[in-house]
Amino acid sequence: MRGRELLCVLRTPKGCIELLHRYNFEIKGKRAVVIGGSKIFDMPAALLLQREYATVTIAHSRTKNSEEIVRQADIIFSAVWQPNMVRENWIKLGAVIKDPSTPHGYRVVGDICYEEVCKVASAITTPAVGGKRTMPLAMLLSNTLTSAKRNHNFM
Repeated sequence: MRGRELLCVLRTPKGCIELLHRYNFEIKGKRAVVIGGSKIFDMPAALLLQREYATVTIAHSRTKNSEEIVRQADIIFSAVWQPNMVRENWIKLGAVIKDPSTPHGYRVVGDICYEEVCKVASAITTPAVGGKRTMPLAMLLSNTLTSAKRNHNFM
């Protein structure tokens, strides 16, 4: 990027950052861990967190001591699509967690074991309520509006 502004940000990572902003969670200076390695969610999420001046670590299936790394994080984004993989003992007291979740059979399940993790996290969004993805849809509309403004020199 070398200082250039992103023309369009993928909607799910953008939505995760937007939620942190909407709830006035300070990202700058925090330790963030993104669990997973996909180019669709994880890498863009890591770059967006870095752009907000968080110290970012990416953990994936081959990362040694994943639990220890995640336990140090103030912010956790997880999208490895393994239901209930992240347990209470992985989470630092007061961490903020975003799990985009995914449908598994007839229900939506996240990577985060909500029943355990809600005891220690200060905020957690998992799984998507009823499988509806309103925030990514809102970010898609935001990208569309930004593109239209840019295209018609309203920016």
